[in-house]
Amino acid sequence: MTPVQTDLRPAGPADIPEVLDLWRASAAPTSTDTAAAMTGLLQRDPGALIVAGPPRAIVGSVIAGWDGWRGSIYRLAVARTHRRRGIGRLLLHAAEERLVALGARRLHAIVVETDAHAVDFWDATEWEHQPAQRRYTWG
Repeated sequence: MTPVQTDLRPAGPADIPEVLDLWRASAAPTSTDTAAAMTGLLQRDPGALIVAGPPRAIVGSVIAGWDGWRGSIYRLAVARTHRRRGIGRLLLHAAEERLVALGARRLHAIVVETDAHAVDFWDATEWEHQPAQRRYTWG
């Protein structure tokens, strides 16, 4: 599949409402889907939230977080109207590049197991599913 021409850029504070709308329409909700949480992310790790599309037309997002030890990828979401065009892969590649440039030697992704579209996407990548891993959360 040839990816569609899509602009990728780091999100800024003005993008928060639109990204939250994208997540509400395209991904399973989480407890951190708030303007305050996103503001904190952008302040702590500028560049971690990458969006696809121009301002007021965001069609995809990914968070590429770096804690100094491991790179984490989450909230990879593409608007339902723009799926199967290569945007998810472009976002994933941008997240990988960002994290490796920051020094990450190992990356992991958080994927909602009950989201068939998300699982299908990740199964079609070079990433390895590790079924023996267990995830615990707080909050």
